[in-house]
Amino acid sequence: MSEKKNEIWTIDELVALTETIQTKELEYNGKMIPLQWCELTESEEPQMGLPDATATEEEQNAHFAKLAAARVEAMISKANEKNPEGALITKESWMRLPTTLRWNISNTIMQTDAPKSDF
Repeated sequence: MSEKKNEIWTIDELVALTETIQTKELEYNGKMIPLQWCELTESEEPQMGLPDATATEEEQNAHFAKLAAARVEAMISKANEKNPEGALITKESWMRLPTTLRWNISNTIMQTDAPKSDF
């Protein structure tokens, strides 16, 4: 049995990610959707602050969901500015997309694994 050697990122490679357009195709209802996005630097992150300490859990969750959506929009917009020809999803079209599609796009871009439903 051979051991797999882990590669180590260099700082230059990590910094380059903020200028590199990442792409992926996402399957949705039997058709493919091309996505493009860029990682953000801290100064490009949406500034929405923390929810009020007295906010209910539901209100706090809503605040963080809004922040995550703004972050995904910023990542897509950054790539669209760098590569307008590859822009399928725009700031204007984002809110008109079906919620389940926006959820799938967000999970893909944020590299989070949504639990698979048995439904």
